[in-house]
Amino acid sequence: MTMPVDLETDAARLRGAMAEELAARGFLDDPAWRAAVETVPRHRFVPGYYLPADQRDGRGLTVWQPVTAALDHGRWLAAAYSDTTLITQFDGDEPDWKNPAERHGGAPTSSSTLPSLVVRMWADADVREGHTVLEIGTGTGYSTALACARLGSACVTSIEVDPHRLERAASGLHGCGYTPTLAVADGLYGYWPEAPFDRIVAACSFRAVPPALVGQTRPGGKILLTLSGWLYGYARVLLTVAEDGTAEGHLLGGTVSFMSARAHAAPAIGNPGHWTAGLPGRSRVARHGPERITDATEEAFQLRFLVQTAVPDAQLTTVGDVLHLVDVVSGSAATLTPDGDGDWQVREGGPVPLWQNVERVLDAYDSAGRPGPETFTLCVHEGGQHLRHAQLPCLPLPSP
Repeated sequence: MTMPVDLETDAARLRGAMAEELAARGFLDDPAWRAAVETVPRHRFVPGYYLPADQRDGRGLTVWQPVTAALDHGRWLAAAYSDTTLITQFDGDEPDWKNPAERHGGAPTSSSTLPSLVVRMWADADVREGHTVLEIGTGTGYSTALACARLGSACVTSIEVDPHRLERAASGLHGCGYTPTLAVADGLYGYWPEAPFDRIVAACSFRAVPPALVGQTRPGGKILLTLSGWLYGYARVLLTVAEDGTAEGHLLGGTVSFMSARAHAAPAIGNPGHWTAGLPGRSRVARHGPERITDATEEAFQLRFLVQTAVPDAQLTTVGDVLHLVDVVSGSAATLTPDGDGDWQVREGGPVPLWQNVERVLDAYDSAGRPGPETFTLCVHEGGQHLRHAQLPCLPLPSP
């Protein structure tokens, strides 16, 4: 599609300013990636998106305002070249961008990731000239376009589980002259027709490393992905694949989160009250309160990931002042209730003592001196996947 000259001029100016800002913040040390950011027109990949309003609605839900060139040209273009994640889809429903409606609440299922994280992911994966790459999660296609600009389209394969998303991304990519290999495919299984790859980078999160990704990576190649769980704890990991088909790597720091691969998303739990109605009436004082994993701190963000290895099927929800842990697989449940004196009272029942398992991990973490994420190693082998640390018990990940 041909754009007005003034639009392209304004977009080029804003692209340059965004690249300058990202470089100043340390995200564009590689001149080749900076050139890609200065070249790829992000606005062509986001004809419409949602931004949150300043106020929530009367039910406490986030109000999502549609933004398009027709509704507010200046806001649309400025946000397209800001370091912001732009939500493009909720609950798997493709919006009608010719007549978009305001939304109240909903679960984002597709987005254009903030540019600093996009370039950080490519850089962290050590993507260089001559590498063949598999991107999992095409989304809007903007990240794919950056890879094409850096490596050449022939070196880039990108897969997306949502056919409508891929169709829109393909239109944007081809309109900008990029022709990567594109396919509707589930990231859990990679894309065997184009394997093996030098690098695999996932723009979604998994509960464990999909074995197919290890099998599709050349020996010495790297896989960068985000691990997550039903407690919404996240950790990024960079794995190197060995000749024997195993993989090993370290967790990376930072509070980065991605939407879950749809097959790994947490299931609905129903009414928390139904789960906890049958819990024993007798309670005990918690050794650790839930704020250890719910506070808005980097340590709590990382701890949530560690403790969910001990309760991989549990979900956390709050009703009033009471926190509910529900495990839909085992049928176990727990509640944590503040007692007014600064402590929390725990009641739990079922085959898995959920909060007791959480406390064991927190005890071990404290005894080890509260180690950072970079001190943990993830090992992937035929026997399973485990987080290892010299001063902590082995922490298994769920079966992929």
